[in-house]
Amino acid sequence: MRKVLAQALGAALVYAAAAGSAFGQTPPAEREAVRQEIEQLREEFNQLRRQYDERLTALELRLTALAPQAPAQTASVDGGTLPVYGNVTALSKIFNPDIAVIGNFVGAAGHHPRDPRPSLDLREVEASLQAVVDPYARADFFFGFSRDGVEIEEGYLTFPALPGGLLARAGKFRSAFGRVNPMHVHILPWIDRPLVSQNLLGGDEGLAAAGLAAARLVPNPWVFLEITGELSAAGRSELGYLARARGYRDVSESANLDLGFSWFSGAASSDAADASASTRIIGIDGTFRYRPLRRAIYQRFAARTELVWRREDANVASAFGAYAGAEYQLARRWLTGARWDYSQRAFDPRAKDTGASWMLTFWPSEFSQIRGQYRRTRYAEGETANDLLLQLLFSIGAHGAHPF
Repeated sequence: MRKVLAQALGAALVYAAAAGSAFGQTPPAEREAVRQEIEQLREEFNQLRRQYDERLTALELRLTALAPQAPAQTASVDGGTLPVYGNVTALSKIFNPDIAVIGNFVGAAGHHPRDPRPSLDLREVEASLQAVVDPYARADFFFGFSRDGVEIEEGYLTFPALPGGLLARAGKFRSAFGRVNPMHVHILPWIDRPLVSQNLLGGDEGLAAAGLAAARLVPNPWVFLEITGELSAAGRSELGYLARARGYRDVSESANLDLGFSWFSGAASSDAADASASTRIIGIDGTFRYRPLRRAIYQRFAARTELVWRREDANVASAFGAYAGAEYQLARRWLTGARWDYSQRAFDPRAKDTGASWMLTFWPSEFSQIRGQYRRTRYAEGETANDLLLQLLFSIGAHGAHPF
């Protein structure tokens, strides 16, 4: 519209100039009338331009307000600039955080002498509250509801943009040890946790306690390298220290490799009966992923393994455990997988448990999942468990993305 108006005004001015040149001998009164008409046209043009500028600005503001997410902006604070995460919609979550509820319903059939849970059980319900606190931080809370009561699984404040490229976290959270320990139940590739997690890393609760954490990306031309350090507290004088290095690299446009090394020292549990100030745990993990870009929603493959050594004190030998598993996507909504388990026990390394599992998963949608798992476990005492598990996961609300 602006272009059309400019062209019209330009044509009028050219016409007026030509007329003035052709009729230069016209009386002064007529020339003055032409000049007044030109001025009137110029004023009308300027008024139209101001009106369209105002309308365009209003439409741009409206479009920005309706956008679900906007690029990060900056705000001026005390003479400097700080990142502003999200837009008007995101800022409204300060008083209205993202809320989600995830249900984990599990059925079990068969013989398992070590698992007394009922054959049909709403094993856990997870409720989450997540929101940006201010330009400096965001908060995440995860509550677990089960037959044993209500528990704060995680609740922490994250500072994503500290000086020096640091990301810091304070609160209660699952430790960054290895690959499986930080995962919530609903993002595991299996219904249960591997034997090494149960015997050496604290079972379903895992390594989790209140503490502080800091992470930083280390720029280099070879791999995506992340270094993490944590300080946790199992009691007034029982502290735990963790260090983790994770390296990621794309092997091709469809495949990538993820390797990690974890070290933990100190009190490994928030339960005073199990806390030990001399616990040492070392872990090595690796994950290979393949997902062709042209068939990303129909085909993918992932193989993962984790090796863990745990030692309680100098008078007890180290206990070793490991698992290896793979998942393959058969079709858009179907996935199958298998897992092998081996683990000694933390306080009795001579006792060795072994197991094997096979899984089949169906995804009706991104908000639900149905999984079957056949599990065979042989315990050190000679007992053998054979059982079939069926899991139904379902979620409502806005649940944030999990770490890759």
